[in-house]
Amino acid sequence: MVQATDLPRNETGIAAVLGVLKQRFGEKCQTGESMREQHGHTTTWIKNQLPDAVVFPKSTEEVAEIVKTCAAHKVPVIGFGTGTSLEGHVNAPAGGISIDLMEMNEILAVNAEDLDCVVQPGVTREQLNTYLRDQGLFFPIDPGANASLGGMTATRASGTNAVRYGTMKDNVVCLEVVTPQGEIIRTGTRAKKSSAGYDLTRLMVGSEGTLGLITEITLKLQGIPEAMSSARVSFESLDAACQAVMMTIQYGIPVARIELLDTLSVQAVNAYSKLSLPEAPLLLLEFHGSESSVAEQAELFGGIAEEFGGTGFEWTTSAEERNKLWQARHDAYWAGVALRPGAKGISTDVCVPISRLAECVSAAQARLDELGFIAPIVGHVGDGNFHCLPLVDVENPEELAKADAFIGWLNDLAIEMGGTCTGEHGIGQGKRPYLVKELGGAVDMMAAIKRAIDPDNIMNPGKILPDA
Repeated sequence: MVQATDLPRNETGIAAVLGVLKQRFGEKCQTGESMREQHGHTTTWIKNQLPDAVVFPKSTEEVAEIVKTCAAHKVPVIGFGTGTSLEGHVNAPAGGISIDLMEMNEILAVNAEDLDCVVQPGVTREQLNTYLRDQGLFFPIDPGANASLGGMTATRASGTNAVRYGTMKDNVVCLEVVTPQGEIIRTGTRAKKSSAGYDLTRLMVGSEGTLGLITEITLKLQGIPEAMSSARVSFESLDAACQAVMMTIQYGIPVARIELLDTLSVQAVNAYSKLSLPEAPLLLLEFHGSESSVAEQAELFGGIAEEFGGTGFEWTTSAEERNKLWQARHDAYWAGVALRPGAKGISTDVCVPISRLAECVSAAQARLDELGFIAPIVGHVGDGNFHCLPLVDVENPEELAKADAFIGWLNDLAIEMGGTCTGEHGIGQGKRPYLVKELGGAVDMMAAIKRAIDPDNIMNPGKILPDA
């Protein structure tokens, strides 16, 4: 079973750093147990490992000052956004200092003509889109939770719109980063392309705070489409729904979103969000474009759905109806957890080539049924990514062991199919055992980069790399 292993603590260094930071930051350096518990919080089954203090900087210069202090005494530094990550990313296995970046929440510039903006890491995706709305622009990456853009960058987040707009790696232009030595660097410029040296932006995107702390992000923006339509259709089986997805992608229909809910997820959403969707495997879609193109896209998809036995196909351009459907989808995690009060939802995700999607999803559902789990399945299936949510009594060792075995089996299956053990949750602590299985010797290169950039291993130790 995956455990959050405690790492050796540098007690002398931690004591020295606490003294310096308390004197320098006063009330912005908190050491109370409840505050530290919140910043070691993990939304999965991995145990909570508390930092020794939480500091709330308001500028890049303050972040650099904190990191320099920690570097001088070889004390761990853990970046913190909204705490919505799912694989133990914000735990402090060796203690150290949690740097909460949520007070760095300014939108610094919007360059509407260039379709980009510059934000601090504590800005959330909802905050940014509210700010952009009256300029006819939006930021499309939508992981569900109202995550911070710094955290989304650090974990290479994805979401419901990824099938059309890509993930964070496709939408980050450049970064400002504080290095493990406390230096402030920029990884690029606002130019749309560059051949100047190593692509440090892509190195930092998805590094999960192990190579530096992101303090400023330049992001691509999109124009709000002239029209949007949403559609829903039910199927007799998960396999039929996935086959319809594959055909839609292969036909080149430019869907913005295409989401799968299994029967159990639909039942949960109906109860939680007070809907009356048919209780069968369901696809939710969204199309962006002109009024005529979204109508054409919906009609084309309707024909594909019918070919695979889809029923109850409906589409709408009503903003109220669309928002109601998508809010229910975003609430699917909480709806799923409510199916078994008192249980813990252990959310895990994999991603496979689209041609193997139906096989992988069907196998996962069959294995969950065989193990006797209440476990809703949802997925951003337009890019082959789906999530399982076994609901587990964490006080029951037998259930925990079964859940752990299932997650390991699913990770191995996805890798065998040419996929990945995580499409968007990241590695953190929870998926470290599977990284070598997936990437082999490439992990040695990652470790070499980590040692070169962070020789004292102070940046988020115990994450990603098997021996970090």
